Amino acid sequence: MTEEVEVTPEATSVLPPSTNPDMRWYVVHAYSGMEKAVERNIVERITRAAMQDKFGRILVPTEEVVEIKNGQKRTTERRFFPGYVLVEMIMDDESWHLVKHTNKVTGFVGGAKNRPAPISQKEVEDIVNQMQQGTEKPRHKVEFIVGEFVRVKEGPFTDFNGTVEEVNYEKSKVRVSVMIFGRATPVELEFSQVEKT
Repeated sequence: MTEEVEVTPEATSVLPPSTNPDMRWYVVHAYSGMEKAVERNIVERITRAAMQDKFGRILVPTEEVVEIKNGQKRTTERRFFPGYVLVEMIMDDESWHLVKHTNKVTGFVGGAKNRPAPISQKEVEDIVNQMQQGTEKPRHKVEFIVGEFVRVKEGPFTDFNGTVEEVNYEKSKVRVSVMIFGRATPVELEFSQVEKT
């Protein structure tokens, strides 16, 4: 007798488990800023060694960040864990050596020196969830908090100090209360016109 289970959107996994139940996720330590290069190098080495059956997915956890440079809004990619790459693999001496001796890799994280410990499927799913949320709704590189003290660095109110009253991330604007002639006056400014003090 089989029992039917209703699958709700919350119950479905963001990252389906590997088709091979022996594969586990491992954290590889790489030179900071070289994560994408390490990902490419590992893929090339797997192909050259014909070890595709021992490896699954390789992830460089990133999120999209909105930043304003020279008045222009730009979306860039930022790494969650600089210096780390997630590799799904079957751990044995051959696969360990392939990854460990990849250019710009310093080793595995966790476990014994030559027997790294895998991370859980839940931890990987949490990271992937974080990545997807960052893609759907990019985070601003500069985050202002209501009540925070800022200095105006551009425009007619240059060098005025004020308190953040409201933040509008959609328009990349902030309303700041500045003192003009002894009276608090709200002024709407671009993110690029103010800086934290």
